[in-house]
Amino acid sequence: MARLGAHLSVAGGLASAFARAQALGCDSFQLFVKSPHSWGGKPLAEAEVAQFDEAARRSKLGPVIAHSAYLINLAASDPLTLTRSRAALADELKRCTRLGIPGLVLHPGAHVGAGEAVGLARIAASLEAVWAEHPEVTTQVWLENTAGQGSVLGYRLEQLASIIAAVSEPSRLGVCLDTCHAFAAGYALHDAGGYAAFWDEVERHLGLARVTCLHLNDSQQPLGSRRDRHANLGAGFVGLACFERLLHDQRLAALPMLLETPLGSDGQGHARDLAQLRAL
Repeated sequence: MARLGAHLSVAGGLASAFARAQALGCDSFQLFVKSPHSWGGKPLAEAEVAQFDEAARRSKLGPVIAHSAYLINLAASDPLTLTRSRAALADELKRCTRLGIPGLVLHPGAHVGAGEAVGLARIAASLEAVWAEHPEVTTQVWLENTAGQGSVLGYRLEQLASIIAAVSEPSRLGVCLDTCHAFAAGYALHDAGGYAAFWDEVERHLGLARVTCLHLNDSQQPLGSRRDRHANLGAGFVGLACFERLLHDQRLAALPMLLETPLGSDGQGHARDLAQLRAL
C-alpha cells in the first residue's frame, strides 16, 4: 500500500503535525516549515528542531515532506522579486536540512510575460545560484507540475524536463506530480487510456525514478481548463477511477501520496478522503 497522507497544519509548532498525522491515520504527511505567505520567518530554535526530531522518532511516520512558500517565483523578471525568491528558497532548504526533511516541493515559477524559454532558463539559473551559495543544503528540490494558469510554468512534463536538463546537478531535483494540476493542464487522467498515456510521457520525459511523491487531488474544473482548483476525491472531474489506478499501480507503490483537498466546513475533508482511498 502506498504511503498515504495529507498536508497538515503546524499550528502550535512544527512538531505538532505528527500528532495530527497520527490522529488521521497518515503514513506520511506534508507541511510548511514557515508561513507560506511571507518571505521570511523566525529562525528555527534548537529546541524546536529537537522537538521535531523526537516527534519523528517516536511516531515512525514518514517521509515528512515540505512545501515551499507560494510567493517564491524563480522565473521572476523583477530583480527584487527574483532576489527575494532565491533567498526564500535558500532559507526553506536550510530549514528542511536541519529538520531532516528529504524534499521541498516547489512550484517552478511564472515568466510574467518574458516568455516560456526565458522563464525556464531563469528557473534553472536560480536553482544553480541557490545551490552555489548554500552547498551545505542536503534537501532536494521537488519540482511540482502545475495547472498552467496565467504564465505559470511546469504545466507540461517537457518543461520540467527542460529545467532538470539545464542544471549541473540534476541529482538534487525530484518531481512531485499533482493529479489536479495534470488534469487541468490537459492530461486525461480520468480515463484508462489517458492515464496510461500520461505515465508513458512521465517515463519518456522524466523517468519514473525522478518521481518522488504524488499529490492526490480531484479537480473542480474540467480537462484542460488550466485552472488550479482542488476538489475532494470523487467530487470533481478527475473521478475515483484515477485514484484507484494510482493506488494499484505497482510502479508507484513506494511513493508518498498526499492529499491537498478541501477540509470542508467540518474540517473532516482529509479524513473522508483518506477513508475513500483506503476503501479503493
